[in-house]
Amino acid sequence: MTFLVWLFWVSAGAIIFTYAVYPVLLILISSIAQAIRDTKFVLNKDSRRKASMALPDVTVIIAAYNEQKCIRQRIENLLSLDYPDDKLTIMIGSDGSQDDTNTILSEFADHPRMKVFLFSENRGKINVLNDLLSRVETPFSVFSDANTFFQQDAITRLMADFRDDNVGAVCGELELVDPFSGNNKDSLYWKYEQVLKFHENRINAMLGANGAIYAIRTNLYTPLPSDTIIDDFCVFMNIAKQGYRLTYNPEARAIEEIAPNLAEEATRRIRIGAGNYQAMTRLLWALNPFTGWRFFSYFSHKILRWFVPHFMLICLISSAPLAFHSGFYFSLLAIQVVTYALFMYGQSSQHKSEGKVASVINLITFFVSMNISLGRGFILFMTSRLSATWERTAR
Repeated sequence: MTFLVWLFWVSAGAIIFTYAVYPVLLILISSIAQAIRDTKFVLNKDSRRKASMALPDVTVIIAAYNEQKCIRQRIENLLSLDYPDDKLTIMIGSDGSQDDTNTILSEFADHPRMKVFLFSENRGKINVLNDLLSRVETPFSVFSDANTFFQQDAITRLMADFRDDNVGAVCGELELVDPFSGNNKDSLYWKYEQVLKFHENRINAMLGANGAIYAIRTNLYTPLPSDTIIDDFCVFMNIAKQGYRLTYNPEARAIEEIAPNLAEEATRRIRIGAGNYQAMTRLLWALNPFTGWRFFSYFSHKILRWFVPHFMLICLISSAPLAFHSGFYFSLLAIQVVTYALFMYGQSSQHKSEGKVASVINLITFFVSMNISLGRGFILFMTSRLSATWERTAR
């Protein structure tokens, strides 16, 4: 029984640490680091103003596959941005699209700011990105998706961070909206992640970008293996590996519709989950303690988080036999059973009504479904040969 007790508490402790303890420690460390910077500023009387920089030439990179529903609006959005026409190039590669995406793209092929590539073979997003980046001639590249829409000053905001020569990449902010009402649907979990990103940025421990809106110095791009799944995370981390700073600029904003239901979201998360474990095997350098605070954040925020499905299963299995010998562990087992029962209820009913009870059920449903998808992603990673070819979802 001692082994089961140890197994339960190590697993439960890992879950509690990554979701509750790490954020507190991160905010504390971030606050101290900021206080030290403020004190140095006062004592040294240095200027905090960054050197001015003329708006640079930029290329927006988009890999598209079967995007007939949104590609025209996306192009019009990019062409209308508040950025000098002579400094903005839009490069879109269609990855063997089978719908009317190519027809729509062809209409813009002669536009002076557009570079359109209609690839006949479906090779996968990362292979299109590798291809497109080899053709970029501007010093900065902005990555985005076909179903994302930038606010007017998004690129200008992203470029502002590059006034610091040590910055190699910048991640913007993505707002999620309901496709039917158009209302902002940033969930509690999404806001929680934004807070972590903000404080990780403060201690130079940024980990990954949101693929919908991020920018890099083009010369720092490292072509990724053709089976890479989560390209945005790997592109960002490879730039950190080269010794450059990664930053987060929440004022550079983009908008994207959420998936219409949990089933659509689960499909996306399973694939991302598989990509997480794939990335873990390729970014072992980030587990070196000498990388500084990035190691702390990578292990606490990513590695432990990716194994929460395993820890949840271990907690459930180990607490079952312990429940026969202890009322305390019986209570812990009962809490887990009730949690999963609420998850099944929430999933079956798609509970959307207002109120504190509904909010709790929605949160539990989201948390459990997210980790089930992540666990299925692990199984996919372990049992299948991953492919970078597209499996399009609503988001």
